[in-house]
Amino acid sequence: MPFLKPILLACALAIAAAAAPAPPAPGTAPLLPGEALALAGPDGLVYRFGDSAREYPMGCLAELAWLKLEGSEWASMDILFKCTGSWAGHPCSDPKGHGKVDLAQALQGTCSLAFLAWTRASVPGWLRDYGSGPARVRLEDAFGPFLGKRMPPGEELPDLTPEWIGEGELLRTSAEGMLAWLMDPAQDATVRMARRLLLSFRESNLKEQVWWITSGTAPVAAAPAASSAWAVGGNGQILAVLHLPPGRSKADGLARFRAIMMVPAGK
Repeated sequence: MPFLKPILLACALAIAAAAAPAPPAPGTAPLLPGEALALAGPDGLVYRFGDSAREYPMGCLAELAWLKLEGSEWASMDILFKCTGSWAGHPCSDPKGHGKVDLAQALQGTCSLAFLAWTRASVPGWLRDYGSGPARVRLEDAFGPFLGKRMPPGEELPDLTPEWIGEGELLRTSAEGMLAWLMDPAQDATVRMARRLLLSFRESNLKEQVWWITSGTAPVAAAPAASSAWAVGGNGQILAVLHLPPGRSKADGLARFRAIMMVPAGK
């Protein structure tokens, strides 16, 4: 819509001017040191701020790739997982656990253990329906943009370790790389599913231009005890991906995304 373009441009200009001595325009928030942002408006133009081309471990964003690969199947099964903070020897992103979660709640809470459990539970069906080699191709096709040359060697389906749900450095992306993936028409169904899962039924079906936002953490290369944060969101007209430097949390990612993109409370 025409009125969205000046809003997007004002946001872009305010962020671009963050390094200038003049204060930011009222109602906007400049990027902080170490933050990176890529956003696209309804005209398809991409705006980049900070070191948006630099790759980082993918962390929580791997859940969006799993929505592409298995989301429809999992949703049709009404899957549930009881998160107690650990499972099969692996800790969750929330040490206290998320309790019993369905697919929407797991995405909203970035429950890494739920995604790991459901991923492993899908393997027998893959092997039955496709065979190990074709299942590997299917996995590589879904995660190719984030694998680089790091796909485990061999011709069989690799073990689906926690690295496949965002731990470690197997899966990597940048703010602009993730934005490009989300903007690809092949991901239209994935974006729509994320929106439905992250919003209430009323918001998803009755409100126009409401924002969906997901935020979570990611490991930091060569610093196992540290974590950074990602935030991704859109409102049907604008898509944006934000990366925050080490030491920032899921809550920080959500708060900074709302501040930078000028998303009012309740929107």
